[in-house]
Amino acid sequence: MLEPNYNAQGLVPVVVQEARTDQVLMLAWMDAEALRRTLTTRRATYWSRSRQTYWVKGETSGHGQTVRQVRLDCDRDTVLLRVDQTGPACHSGAATCFDLHPVLWDEAAPPEAAR
Repeated sequence: MLEPNYNAQGLVPVVVQEARTDQVLMLAWMDAEALRRTLTTRRATYWSRSRQTYWVKGETSGHGQTVRQVRLDCDRDTVLLRVDQTGPACHSGAATCFDLHPVLWDEAAPPEAAR
């Protein structure tokens, strides 16, 4: 199996995408052990940089992620997880981690509308 190219902290960013809709849900981090656990259990397991511990998505909230596919990008420095998301993906309760804040820029909207 190919291994990701981990950064100096032993981590790799993980883009999480809903398998049915292709919607980007969140970004998280994994080390080799989190990736091993994810591949073994098919439950998305991440490394919390702030808490310095592993966490399984949905373990406390019930909003879990069943992993359908794990991919590496062309440089092997980013992981893509395609998942079946149960409930909201964001800890704030939003459907995705990109739903709460305004759009920074959108080619279809005038600059003042994106603020």
